[in-house]
Amino acid sequence: MLDKQTLFAASLFPYLGFLWFLTRSGQFPRLAVIGFYVLLLFVLVTIPAGIYAERVYGESLANVDWLHGSAESFLTLSNILVALGFLLAIRRQETASSEQEK
Repeated sequence: MLDKQTLFAASLFPYLGFLWFLTRSGQFPRLAVIGFYVLLLFVLVTIPAGIYAERVYGESLANVDWLHGSAESFLTLSNILVALGFLLAIRRQETASSEQEK
């Protein structure tokens, strides 16, 4: 039977594939692409933070507020970058469309 750590590790490979195709396509807003990479950074920060929480505090990461909040800030930053990247792309497209109509 697969445990949660094995599933977590296995899920990284499809995400890395997603990032590879996303980067190669050139079809996504650059800021959004950066946001998707920051999500990977969030994962990479969360793993050692969870290990630290277990070893030092004897608790899961979710129970060590300062450490959990610090790790989650990368997720927040990722979400902001992705949303802002697509918002700016939509606005650029709208501006280009309105200029073509003139």
